[in-house]
Amino acid sequence: MPIPIQMSDGAAARVAHLVAAEGNPALKLRVLVQGGGCSGMQYKFSLDADSREGDTTLVKNGATLVIDALSYPFLEGAEIDCEQSLQGAQFVVRNPNAEATCGCGTSFSPAGC
Repeated sequence: MPIPIQMSDGAAARVAHLVAAEGNPALKLRVLVQGGGCSGMQYKFSLDADSREGDTTLVKNGATLVIDALSYPFLEGAEIDCEQSLQGAQFVVRNPNAEATCGCGTSFSPAGC
């Protein structure tokens, strides 16, 4: 059985804010894991109105997060959060499957690679 992925209250609030700013209530935060980045794999975040076959959907406080079937194993047990800094807000992933991460915060090496 897959380990659930969590979305923090802060991430849910940020998604709700972005969706409201876009004026399209059908938008969801899509989280992808792709090859690349300085550590071998990287996280990608986008707003997407479509759900695809095989997507896992998580709803929290009215905000929706979707993860495709290929990305899910890399994110099992992870928490999607939002951090605020002087540079603005950004989504971050606290991923127990990451063996190493890059200083940019969007790149990681999966355990076992």
